[in-house]
Amino acid sequence: MSLNKKPVTGMKDILPEEMKIRDYVISVIKENYGKYGFTPIETPCVESLSNLTNKQGGENEKLIFKILKRGEKLDLANAKTEADVADGGLRYDLTVPLVRYYSAHAAELPAPFKALQMGNVWRADRPQRGRYRQFMQCDIDILGEPSNLAEIELILATTATLGKLGFKNFQIRINERRILKAMAAYSGFPEESYDSVFITLDKMDKIGLSGVAQELKDHGFLAESIDKYLGLFTALEQAEDGLAFLAKQLQDVLVPEVYENLQEIISSVEATKSAEFELVFDPTLVRGMSYYTGTIFEISMPEFGGSCGGGGRYDKMVGKFTGNDVPACGFSIGFERIILLLTESGFRIPEEPAKVAYLIEKGVGGEKLCEVIAQAQAERRDGTQVLVVRMNKNKKFQKEQLMKEGYGEFREFYREALKK
Repeated sequence: MSLNKKPVTGMKDILPEEMKIRDYVISVIKENYGKYGFTPIETPCVESLSNLTNKQGGENEKLIFKILKRGEKLDLANAKTEADVADGGLRYDLTVPLVRYYSAHAAELPAPFKALQMGNVWRADRPQRGRYRQFMQCDIDILGEPSNLAEIELILATTATLGKLGFKNFQIRINERRILKAMAAYSGFPEESYDSVFITLDKMDKIGLSGVAQELKDHGFLAESIDKYLGLFTALEQAEDGLAFLAKQLQDVLVPEVYENLQEIISSVEATKSAEFELVFDPTLVRGMSYYTGTIFEISMPEFGGSCGGGGRYDKMVGKFTGNDVPACGFSIGFERIILLLTESGFRIPEEPAKVAYLIEKGVGGEKLCEVIAQAQAERRDGTQVLVVRMNKNKKFQKEQLMKEGYGEFREFYREALKK
């Protein structure tokens, strides 16, 4: 039986042209986030299953790639529960590993701690355009900063990085989990049903206001609550300042500091941003992770037609590990979707070094080969990218292929000097 040449479903091989773009994007991300004081860290790709299934990861907890116990610990014959056979899993995001990391090393880290983490994560999801089962995530997080300075810095750093990569006219949609809860309370939904209401609201862009109304009705909620809830969204369409409108409408169930905090984030970012984007208050923005406690935000790009990253505040998550809550906020770029958009647009890496190909005829060796390689080394020291390869029989086709890879100059070396 022949071996399978294709990658596992939902995972992909990365060809050299895309790999160059990925490396370039990673270098831009690291350089720009470094300017904002974010420190690179790394965590293992495998986490304890108990950490990954602590009811903080929302729907992602249903998508974990679980890992069997090893050696003598694995006893399939006598296993009765999942815990008997699996004790680890591939991480589905970088936030859970970061919080565990911070909980273990807080005494060794500065306060506040600004972390940059890039690495692959895994979800047993349904593959589609821009969505894979193994994919790179790029997160920045600030732990230990209770004020909205964290949100402001995260949004500015992320948007500056996207701008550096050439993206313009995208949106950062922003909301507050406490506003979501206040709207549900104002409408009379029972508190234990908020998550169900929010899951339905999150479908607004796909099923519309009438679809949300029907789904809430199907869940058995009172018509009076549904009408009052959706009436808020209808009124928001006419409001000149949606955030101010909600602050006034929800004043009996929403503390004023929530409005003031979000308004300050918006005005501060608008006044100091360095990239071309729009910051939009969106009361339908939910974000699926149940660990969010305050501000939430998402990147929306018209070229993709969906989210290209997001994040928010998660002040209660560290306390799950240590018993003491630590303020925390993070923002994740949708790395794979950014790469997809760049490759589809024909993106070329700016200011690439000159690329020269040395084509050496078969049989060139000894002292002459050393001279050729020494010449290539000298050009490399001067900043030129030099490829040294043997000359193919079909030299014309070989050059055509190298030109596709960006090689614009060729040097040919033969066993004997060519006769004129």
